[in-house]
Amino acid sequence: MNSRDKILSAIAANQPEKTELPDISGFKGAEEDLQSKYATVLTAIGGKIYFVKDENEIAATIATQFSQARRIVSLVDNLPIDNVETVISDPEIHNLKNVDLAIIKAKFGVAENGAVWITEKDVQPRVLPFICEHLAVVINEGTIFPTMHEAYQKIATLEEYGYGSFIAGPSKTADIEQSLVIGAHGPRSMSVFVKV
Repeated sequence: MNSRDKILSAIAANQPEKTELPDISGFKGAEEDLQSKYATVLTAIGGKIYFVKDENEIAATIATQFSQARRIVSLVDNLPIDNVETVISDPEIHNLKNVDLAIIKAKFGVAENGAVWITEKDVQPRVLPFICEHLAVVINEGTIFPTMHEAYQKIATLEEYGYGSFIAGPSKTADIEQSLVIGAHGPRSMSVFVKV
């Protein structure tokens, strides 16, 4: 037996006992008034929230809130907005640098931190929600979970994905002197449209 085999054999023989994962059932969030809690947290972290009935209300809100947007990319079907790109014809990332507004769908939201969960099945190219100037996200009212614990339980039941990300509010960074800068590393604003 050579040295390598001796080392691997010693490692295999000296494995620690398996430890069960802790019970996190005590961390279950309250189910009541999730929309209100989500709205409060999202607003506190710099986001905006709109409760809408359909795509027409989304389009009307976008027309008023983002009237200066010159380049809009929408990955949401049936959104009645003029002059909007629905397919990225050139996937070269550098050609996305002038996207004023990106409109995407998310799988769900999380009330405790105002986040939304996206995967590459929701967003292609996946850099789009991070490279645009302003981000608008559409979720359904029944898809807001109280805490990240429930969110991760939901993620475990979703179809397989290669890339996923939680996004919470606009891009924020601060230095040691606590000078907050919004939009330095991503969108300057994030608006969430909750379809009720």
